[in-house]
Amino acid sequence: MDKRNRLIVAMDVTERDRAVTIAEDISEYVDAIKVGYPLVLAEGIAVIGDLARFAPVIADLKIADIPNTDRLICEQVFRAGADAVIVHGFTGQDSLRACVDVADGFGKDVYVVAEMSHPGGVEFFQPVADTIAEMALTSGAHGIVAPATRPERVKHLRSIIGNEMSIISPGVGAQGGSAHDVIQAGADWVIVGRSIYSSKSPKDSASSLVSEIRS
Repeated sequence: MDKRNRLIVAMDVTERDRAVTIAEDISEYVDAIKVGYPLVLAEGIAVIGDLARFAPVIADLKIADIPNTDRLICEQVFRAGADAVIVHGFTGQDSLRACVDVADGFGKDVYVVAEMSHPGGVEFFQPVADTIAEMALTSGAHGIVAPATRPERVKHLRSIIGNEMSIISPGVGAQGGSAHDVIQAGADWVIVGRSIYSSKSPKDSASSLVSEIRS
């Protein structure tokens, strides 16, 4: 991804036509489109290619299985047109390494969930977030996922991975996170979903967020 606007939209809608319309409408403001299970399960994996016409696609499948299964999933996702994939690290070094190896073969990226943005993210993820971030670093992943709802955690995790890896940060908007605060804390991109795709004018909402980020 080019760091133009530092905004990623989480396209958690369930209709292909709506997703494509929104993607086209906001393409000048977003650096990537994050596609998860809601849209992929509703419309099929081909929707990744449909959206990749407008911006790089991050397949947020939070892959978490044994190495061989992870490898097969990553291969399908990249063949469908995704530029990056989000995976879990709690399954261990071998599973994460399998994802990174496949991504390297396709010339694509892997982002590892270090800590999730919802309140429950502090229960089990936060105590092991440092270890997962360190594993992401040593495994050759492109970056980590850290919560915009807790900017202090983004700052802390940045201190672990240094400046060579990227941080993408969900939780801005509907979950209460601030784009300005989390960028200041060290995130490279913010991830915004409902505040964009549920608004009356996704384009205007995306434009406003970019203005906030640039401030």
